[in-house]
Amino acid sequence: MPLLVMKFGGTSVADLDRIGNAAAKVGREVERGYDVIVIVSAMSGKTNELVGWVEGTSPLYDAREYDAVVASGENVTAGLMALRLQEIGIPARSWQGWQVPINTTSAHGAARFVSIPRENIDRKFAEGMKVAVVAGFQGLSHEGRITTLGRGGSDTTAVAFAAAFGAERCDIYTDVDGVYTTDPRICDRARKLHRIAFEEMLELASLGAKVLQTRSVELAMRYNVRLRVLSSFEDTDENSGTLVCGEEEIMESKVVSGVAYSRDEAKITLFTIED
Repeated sequence: MPLLVMKFGGTSVADLDRIGNAAAKVGREVERGYDVIVIVSAMSGKTNELVGWVEGTSPLYDAREYDAVVASGENVTAGLMALRLQEIGIPARSWQGWQVPINTTSAHGAARFVSIPRENIDRKFAEGMKVAVVAGFQGLSHEGRITTLGRGGSDTTAVAFAAAFGAERCDIYTDVDGVYTTDPRICDRARKLHRIAFEEMLELASLGAKVLQTRSVELAMRYNVRLRVLSSFEDTDENSGTLVCGEEEIMESKVVSGVAYSRDEAKITLFTIED
């Protein structure tokens, strides 16, 4: 069966109603004939809450225990998403990082992928599972400890799974309906881009555009994973959102694709100073 990876961010799974909405989108892809790997973030605000609990308990915390606590947010979402999919008649199972397993380095709080073996999930697909709901943002070190990938790690998890499983596409569902030429909340002339090249998206992400995490774009470019940015809150079709792809898929590229900005910089000019 063709395979699709779908990732839902924290705002897309912020409560049970939104988890139900996301599950309905997954169900439509299953009806189209796809096996689906769903990557989920923690429910909106939960990761900050968990971090606060750790820091409130132990200001000089053990990074290994920090990861064990903070990774639990994604585990809750994965279980709830799998339950919701089962309720609408879709065979689904939740997967934590150690169950796949998602093998990573031992850099707690900033781990990087080593490998994602396919055998366990492929076997369940062969047995009739249609959707694997994987907790994003987490993995397993070679010492057998839970690790986390750093903020935005669920985007990177989704791209890594798309690369490892040879997915047709990786759809990133978020609270915006695509990549814009600049922030539409600041500039009312901002336009949504239908397609953008990996290199251009990487530049925008590294310079402040928050629609995609920088590491996820780097990984997508390395393994040529086609990304699509979509809104969780709108009906979508094959023409929705923004496709992030190789330059060869873009007929005519623009000199300037977009403008990123930063609110965290100041300019100081010194006068009457000799060269």
